[in-house]
Amino acid sequence: MKTSTTLYTFVSFITILFFLFSPSLASLLPSPNTTCNITPYPSFCTTSLPPNYLSIHDQTLFFIQQSLSITNTIFQLISSYFNQSNIPYSTLLVLQDCLNLSELNIDFLSNVIQAIEIKTNTMSTNQGYDLQTLLSAVLTNHQTCLDGFNEVNPYPNISTTLSNPLSDGTKFYRISLSFFNQYRVNTVVARLTEKAITMNNRKLLQTSVDNVMVTERVIVNPDGSGDFVTINEAVDAAPNKTGTNNGYYVIYVVAGIYNEYVSISKSKENLMIVGDGIGRTVISGNRSVVDGWTTFQSATFAVTGKGFVAVNITFQNTAGSSKHQAVAVRNGADMSVFYNCSFEGYQDTLYAHSLRQFYKNCNIYGTVDFIFGNAAAIFQNCNIYPRLPMQNQFNAITAQGRTDPNQNTGFSIWNCYIVATSELGGANNNYNGIKTYLVRPWKEYSRTIYMQCFIDGLIDSKGWIEWLDDFALNTLYYAEFANWGQGSYTSNRVTWKGYHQIDGKNADEFTVYKFIQGDMWLPMTGVPFRAGLQ
Repeated sequence: MKTSTTLYTFVSFITILFFLFSPSLASLLPSPNTTCNITPYPSFCTTSLPPNYLSIHDQTLFFIQQSLSITNTIFQLISSYFNQSNIPYSTLLVLQDCLNLSELNIDFLSNVIQAIEIKTNTMSTNQGYDLQTLLSAVLTNHQTCLDGFNEVNPYPNISTTLSNPLSDGTKFYRISLSFFNQYRVNTVVARLTEKAITMNNRKLLQTSVDNVMVTERVIVNPDGSGDFVTINEAVDAAPNKTGTNNGYYVIYVVAGIYNEYVSISKSKENLMIVGDGIGRTVISGNRSVVDGWTTFQSATFAVTGKGFVAVNITFQNTAGSSKHQAVAVRNGADMSVFYNCSFEGYQDTLYAHSLRQFYKNCNIYGTVDFIFGNAAAIFQNCNIYPRLPMQNQFNAITAQGRTDPNQNTGFSIWNCYIVATSELGGANNNYNGIKTYLVRPWKEYSRTIYMQCFIDGLIDSKGWIEWLDDFALNTLYYAEFANWGQGSYTSNRVTWKGYHQIDGKNADEFTVYKFIQGDMWLPMTGVPFRAGLQ
């Protein structure tokens, strides 16, 4: 009996040492930090997770696979409705949005699964951020589908059939994000360098692209002297994605007003459109929610193709303030850039929908929530122009739509100028009695930072405005750092739990090289950028 006890003790000791000093096996040990209690839906998570999934890797993979399964279910259900003839047109538009967004989610989830199916003890910072970005976009796409149904009164049979799958989708997507972030913390290794890159000498000129790899260059000119007479024709001729960026397909659009609705699909990657300058090359439309479009489909210009770049172009939605939601640009393209561009509209001018985005030296005009969405977007050296809204309205510059604390999304407005348009200016700087605010919280975890900006006197002294009562005031993250100008004084700012006045160390988290890891992908665009605060 003594020998057996001694042997058991020895074997137990060796086993413990083996687990402690073997990273691959130690990762299999369940940890309180990787249980369902870390998720927003502990009970749903517990009942969904089979007991044989013990490691954080396997648990994460399981829930992402379940997410893909429910997405396929949603896609098939939505597809089945297009054979029915009695569905209201407004509902069909929402179903079309949901179908397209579900198709994107199938791609995103498949890419994430492929990346983490091979067990590994290490993950680079870049890879971890890339995958978190895709999972964040999956939830954003799903929420956009739900928001669309809130805009219309859907056909009752659709509400009944889709209700449970859509609800389960939200749960699986949020649980997947929770587990992935824990997995990422356990496996990520930092980048070897965090070097800020400066691009002072790299520029895109009006009619040429310098220091950029180009595979093909075509010209759009309505007079027939170019390769195409419309932008859509040039986009359709662009090659489909190859999976790598071996250069840009560049579309040069000569000066003129183009009354086109342009949509650049996910298959058109690494596409660059260069115009003749703001106010000279203009893409214009007038779709709106009042006229029967969904907010998503009201966009004059929409892009989802990864690696998109636009330079020297004005994008307009001319529907006017009375037509409410009317988008000029909807951007759901990862690693996308708008440089020296102008966005002109009233409510919902710029829909920074999802994934990583960078705006440099741009003008943005609008009234209500005129920069909105749930991208991880940085606006650097931009001019933001609130204009005159409808009677009894106030201006809110941004409405950021983060719905989960694990999403790596938010708006960073950095070194921008915020001033009134002449129509809003009014005599004696009273701005026609219109109140203008920096932000209002569209979703529960809304996140927006203003740093090193000039903020003129049009901004109300409280700075930020509620969406409805106390919704999201404790869960949002709003911050200001080193702003200047008459509207930047913070003595009368809101006192919400989620509002912060931050220092340089915290502000640095929302710079190009940290927030969107732009120093890894912006150089190939040729667009100048400032990577960090220093």
